[in-house]
Amino acid sequence: MSLSPELASYLENLPEPHILFDRNYRILVANSAYRQAFSPDGSALGRTCYAVSHRFEAPCDESGESCPLARARESGRRERVLHLHHTPHGEAYVDIELTPVRDASGEIAYFVEKMEPLRVARTAQGGERLIGRSEAFRSMMTLISRVAPSDASVLLRGESGTGKELVARAIHDASHRASRPLVVVDCASLAESLFESELFGHERGAFTGAGAARAGLVEAADGGTLFLDEVGDIPLAMQVKLLRLLESGTWRRVGSTELRRADLRIVSATHRDLQSMIADGRFRQDLFFRLAVFPIHLPALRERREDIPLLAEALLGRLAPRRALTLSGDALAKLAAYDFPGNVRELRNLLERASLLCDGARIELGHIDQAMETCRPWRAGRATASANGAGPQAPGASPSEDPSREGRGPSNEGPPAATTLAALELAALDEQLRRHHGSRAELARRLGISERSLYRKLRALRAAQAPGNGTPKESDPG
Repeated sequence: MSLSPELASYLENLPEPHILFDRNYRILVANSAYRQAFSPDGSALGRTCYAVSHRFEAPCDESGESCPLARARESGRRERVLHLHHTPHGEAYVDIELTPVRDASGEIAYFVEKMEPLRVARTAQGGERLIGRSEAFRSMMTLISRVAPSDASVLLRGESGTGKELVARAIHDASHRASRPLVVVDCASLAESLFESELFGHERGAFTGAGAARAGLVEAADGGTLFLDEVGDIPLAMQVKLLRLLESGTWRRVGSTELRRADLRIVSATHRDLQSMIADGRFRQDLFFRLAVFPIHLPALRERREDIPLLAEALLGRLAPRRALTLSGDALAKLAAYDFPGNVRELRNLLERASLLCDGARIELGHIDQAMETCRPWRAGRATASANGAGPQAPGASPSEDPSREGRGPSNEGPPAATTLAALELAALDEQLRRHHGSRAELARRLGISERSLYRKLRALRAAQAPGNGTPKESDPG
């Protein structure tokens, strides 16, 4: 079968990067979109696809990668895979779709490969994109690339600090809804009495203080994506109304009889064990099945240690963009050997402390040791609390995220070290709040954390000091 000029002309005019190669992996046609993205000097023609894309000396399946060509030979069908490709700008994740082309006798003679760069992830620093190249990270990215173009509901499951909001944003940005809003709902910070109003909006006079009609977060997300962060904290009474939204796409404002329709995609996230909550009657099973149409596990940092150097480089570039900071070999080895119970969030905070302790251009082992030392009293307090009956805590969970602490007041048993530490920490934060005229937003920026994280910290500390069931008096972050 000779290559028809019509086929070459057809590929040339396609907007996405395409190449055509034979059964020996040799590239015969590369369209203009491919040449612009991957081979601006035109050197790809006549070379093997694995040499150009991966700089391998053998096919992908012989070099530790999944090979769509080998799979297409066996199946005779179109195959899809996520690969790391070399580009003029460095390595990039590329979503590959390979289609076999048969000759007149029905035998597979050529393969057409369509490539779409996954712009929400990379292997080096850059913006707020997902960063990594470990097997665990690539498995996660494969799932993201599969589900993002659809409207399927996605449930992100992972420990605190693994970047669930960043993944939700990546799914949104890679979808057909990218030009519409991504609305984040922090379910843990919404008071039960205000949850329905915040989510669905209300009419004037619907309740005391409702002086004017107000649209809710569902309306704000119309046409886009609604991200329900910490969905395990949604009050049980509200779960029914959320289920109705998911099943029918309809809702009503508080105080209204008008049925409204929503055009949105739901992405949710939790660090909690929802199956256990279902068994305990704290989470609806039918809601779980609606939310978890496509579950994605976010690997803990200890499951992707080989990504720590990439993450550290990217984080230092964001934390100190004018200093061009680097890490010594010993400092990097120390980070790579650490378990990071707080995951990427903890790595970021540790690097920020180390950068402040470092006067030169290179962070040494001593700076890392000193930065870690500042966390030891807090960790000791947590360990003491656990030993005194606070119960086991998921790796990376903060005190406010420990399910075993829900509804508890301070313990009267055991040494008071943890309680004293919490009291001191609360007093320090309250003093800082006073200095910032009560503004949590300003204080959060000063501390280098999100307002949401600060709110949770204050809520947990106040609950630990309060009598009775420790219900905090702190209002929701505005």
